[in-house]
Amino acid sequence: MKQIFLAAIFLTSVVSYNANAQKTSKKELENGVKATIDLVNIKDDKVLVKVLAPTFSSSEVTYQIPKTVPGTYSADNYGKYIEDFKAFDKNGKELTVTHTDENTWKISNAKSLTSVTYYVNDTYDTETGRGFGKEEVFSPAGTNILEGKNFMLNNHGFVGYFQGNPDVNYTVTINHPSDMFGSTSLTDEDASNSNDVFKVKRYFDFVDNPIMYCKPNTETFTVDGMQILFSVYSPNGVHTAKTLLPDLEKMMRAQKSFLGSINSNKKYSVLLYLSDMKKNDAKGFGALEHHTSTTVVFPEMMPKDMLGKQLIDVVSHEFFHIVTPLSIHSKEIQFFDYNNPKMSKHLWMYEGVTEYFANLFQINQGLITEEEFYDRMNGKIDNASRMNDTMPFTEMSANVLVEPYKTQYLNVYEKGALIGMCIDIIIREKSNGERGILDLMKKLSQEYGVEKPFDDEELFPKIVSLTYPEVGDFLNTYVAGNTPIPYNEFFAKMGVGTGKISVPSNPFIKGQSPFITVIPDTKEIKVVPNMELSDLMNSVGVKGGDIILAINDKSYNLDNIYDMVMEAQNWKNDDDISIKIKRDGKEQLLKGKVKMAMEEVDGFVQTDKTKEKLKNAWLKG
Repeated sequence: MKQIFLAAIFLTSVVSYNANAQKTSKKELENGVKATIDLVNIKDDKVLVKVLAPTFSSSEVTYQIPKTVPGTYSADNYGKYIEDFKAFDKNGKELTVTHTDENTWKISNAKSLTSVTYYVNDTYDTETGRGFGKEEVFSPAGTNILEGKNFMLNNHGFVGYFQGNPDVNYTVTINHPSDMFGSTSLTDEDASNSNDVFKVKRYFDFVDNPIMYCKPNTETFTVDGMQILFSVYSPNGVHTAKTLLPDLEKMMRAQKSFLGSINSNKKYSVLLYLSDMKKNDAKGFGALEHHTSTTVVFPEMMPKDMLGKQLIDVVSHEFFHIVTPLSIHSKEIQFFDYNNPKMSKHLWMYEGVTEYFANLFQINQGLITEEEFYDRMNGKIDNASRMNDTMPFTEMSANVLVEPYKTQYLNVYEKGALIGMCIDIIIREKSNGERGILDLMKKLSQEYGVEKPFDDEELFPKIVSLTYPEVGDFLNTYVAGNTPIPYNEFFAKMGVGTGKISVPSNPFIKGQSPFITVIPDTKEIKVVPNMELSDLMNSVGVKGGDIILAINDKSYNLDNIYDMVMEAQNWKNDDDISIKIKRDGKEQLLKGKVKMAMEEVDGFVQTDKTKEKLKNAWLKG
């Protein structure tokens, strides 16, 4: 995560619980668990689910909806979105059900049980945007029910499991509007336009494959034998899969080139949900990883260029999860307990190394400059310094669901990535540039793999056996221990140190002083009068007191002023530019060339030329 399950005969006209209670044939109960999800007959913004149970020999059985799911590291209690849970025998007679906690229903006379039914509410309707850790489901792990327009099926929110029985095969039938397409990495075994049938070997395989239904807005491409499906839901038609595809395809080709033979997936899906930010819509932005797909949520209002860059950063992070924890993970993840989870100690690897790779591959493949890479790592150092720098990372990871560890979770993307960087540097130094952390992860993947988990306590010794004793010293001191990492010492190993670097200044801000303000009554952007303006403004002819209406034919006001400021970061000197202004009540169009002054800031530079070859091996591999 970054901040962010079944063939059955469907009841074709389910409008009441009397219909649910019809007889169930013996044939329906054969071969594991079967379920149906009705996306056609929506009732009060809720979806009906029917689950056909296998045969039980016990007098009682419990049905559970997950409390938490892999990758989220939070207790979300998806059972609280379930209503009117009922259980029936083969004659349609209702059995006694006790709701023992938010996520659990105990069913009496289980030997007679043939089916359960319930309605599902979606999580997007409840979001307030308060952020991670505020008792809200992270949007990429959530669910959406928007009749006739969009259904985001993170399947753990719709289908549960019978306790002690999650590894039987599942068959799910989804009845959906014929004009909506279900994007997923699962294989649909029904050729019709209104029913999808998915068969999996165990509950995890259904939970691990989200499905997004909407009117078709998809693109596909192939990279080294892997088929990529890119599906976009944009409620107001602002973005399409076709226009966003170049950024995604460029990024995924670069990732596959970086990873080499480490991954053998044949299919991967990127499901992008764009929120219009209205009251009952997603407000938690980011992505959640799965073995062969990722769910992504962003605001629809984002400009295409900015959205493309966010896709590169966020989706690349999720895609690298195919290495860890999807291919390299502990028993806590392999045998994940959805309702009483025990967390692994190694979030530094699952999230931290993944986040490091998401940045390293970009410098490795020429998507960002060396200065940009250093700037990103320096930003992570700053962010990590605001967290608890003496809390052992393994201790935080194992206890991440409770306080005080829970509030430190976001450090996995900051210090966790820096841990990965330092291990990479140690391996590069000791191998004279020949190997790095990617080599280590490839070896761990060969040692373990998707079906072979490790014991938490064995990981550090295994890493040492594949690398150097110095790596073990680092892990015990800075990851399992409470000592803050002296980052400058590790940069110095690559001949890199702090110094002054020149960067273009933003044409709308100088230090903490903006050149622009906003008129509250009209939301118009006004150039601050009586101050020395930026080089860009002076070269084009903008004056203090002017109202900025549009830049390069794109209109701006208070609602998207942030976009204007951030997009300016991408301008290059001598690019053509046009600025539409209003001066003394009259509109004017000013044209010219981009001119941005350079400013000196603190950054990382090559301070030891004798280590430049080693540094190049680190960054360019």
